[in-house]
Amino acid sequence: MDGGASVRDDVRRMWALLELSRWRVMVAIGWGVLALGSGLGLAALAAWLIARAWQMPPVLDLSIAVVTVRALGISRGLARYLERLATHDVALRAMATARTTVYRRLAGSDLWLRRPAGSRSPVDGAGRAGPVRRGDLLVRIGSDIDDLGAVVVRVFVPVAVAAVLSAVVIGVLATISVAAAAILAGALALSGMVAPWLSAQAAREAERAVRADRAEFTAQALTVLDHAAELRVAGRLDSALDTAAAAARRAVAAEDRAAARSAWSAAATPLAIGASVLGALLIGITRYGPSGGAPGAMTPMALTVLVLLPLSAFEAVGPLPAAAQSLTTARAALHRLIRLDGDARPDDAGEHAATAFEHPLSQQLPEIPAGRRIAVVGPSGAGKTTLLMTWAGLFGTPRTGVTFFAEDAHLFGTSVLENLRVPRGDVTEEEAETALRTVGLGDWLNSLPKGVHTDLIGGAAAVSGGQRRRILLARALVSPAQVLLLDEPTEHLEAEAGADLLRALLDAGSGLVAPDRTVVVVTHQLPPGNRADVIVRVEASDQVTADFVTGGVPTSAHREIPLPTR
Repeated sequence: MDGGASVRDDVRRMWALLELSRWRVMVAIGWGVLALGSGLGLAALAAWLIARAWQMPPVLDLSIAVVTVRALGISRGLARYLERLATHDVALRAMATARTTVYRRLAGSDLWLRRPAGSRSPVDGAGRAGPVRRGDLLVRIGSDIDDLGAVVVRVFVPVAVAAVLSAVVIGVLATISVAAAAILAGALALSGMVAPWLSAQAAREAERAVRADRAEFTAQALTVLDHAAELRVAGRLDSALDTAAAAARRAVAAEDRAAARSAWSAAATPLAIGASVLGALLIGITRYGPSGGAPGAMTPMALTVLVLLPLSAFEAVGPLPAAAQSLTTARAALHRLIRLDGDARPDDAGEHAATAFEHPLSQQLPEIPAGRRIAVVGPSGAGKTTLLMTWAGLFGTPRTGVTFFAEDAHLFGTSVLENLRVPRGDVTEEEAETALRTVGLGDWLNSLPKGVHTDLIGGAAAVSGGQRRRILLARALVSPAQVLLLDEPTEHLEAEAGADLLRALLDAGSGLVAPDRTVVVVTHQLPPGNRADVIVRVEASDQVTADFVTGGVPTSAHREIPLPTR
């Protein structure tokens, strides 16, 4: 990450990941040049106007300059506003694109699902998704992409604007004094190149420490929040809290070191401004008046512009030290995302990681006639949910017309009606009430003060586990999908109520689910008297068997299918 070629490669990668529109970036740069260019023109013209007014010319001689000053003052503010609009439009579009790309790669891989072999809880190593912990994933798909998007606002546009305006102001000053222009060029190089380089060097190591410790703190904090009860039982809650606190202290200390070092690079700009103005003033004094040779070698207006113009020239290069820090941060974020992408694509052949999860039986789903009732049974950890998620297309190409009822699906802190509108936004009040009563929540609905418009304060915390299951099932019923994939829909229900609900789900004639819709239910144990058409048994021995049932009796169509190796 230290060589110039590496920086160029990283910039190209950022541009490709963000999918930046070249013309949109050029529009933002154009507005930035116009904004700061108006400021430079305003400074030069104001300097000329002050010196010219000292000579007390006729007022009409100054009228054009006065009007131009006003125009430049207005155009500066207007162009700055338009530049901010254009720049942030590019950045926000790019961040949305990058985040979508990363989400798609994660959704198409098992990275977020993998755990170390044998780990079942935070006490013995859970909380990690393969080599990446949940906290690390949160940092990478959140703040890391934000850091990449910031390069548009803080790096690409400011650097381009500074380069254009520096060349312009040096050229203008050279028409008055080549020596003063050379001094200004050196001062701009100090402020616009050396200071950013020093800032980047100072921030690099601190950035790595800050990001590592922040990620560690986030991961530990999530582990404590998600598994406080298990950690307390295992006697490791205090240790986990101490680890998170230590990571937070290390991150704060690293941030303090970065701030102290960046202060030294920030001092370079005031020094460069002072050197440039002093040099221009000395050159102007030597060339103005009899002591400089021929009288009148430099007019008062030229002398004033020579001294005051450099003050405005540094406005363009002022943001560059911060741009260097932002670029360093963005490069670190880019490399973390690249490593994440590598984790999400572990196969050397370049094929999609999701292919490792394809169950042969999952390919049979599109061939199942509409209205079938399918039960997937097996012990915990055998792979029932994985099979269901594969059918849903979560590990490969998404399937249309399929909705997946996850056992940990989220309830939002909004009204009951809005929670049911998650899969279909046009669900009416009557449809919502019908779905809730169908899944056995009629009495609960009648007790709500505002019916389906009652807010669930705290989301899932506002209802019991069984009520939450039934609400999620009602959400699945009102979805437009023709295939319902239900993962443990009766968990947290009383045994008799859960058995009755399973029988209804697996009976096309029960009226719970329309008879033309296909229902696939994952459960630990089938109740007696169920009317499932197909019973899929996922065994711990990595074998899948499918029994096709007719009239409640298994037929001879029995298949044993080996599960693929992950």
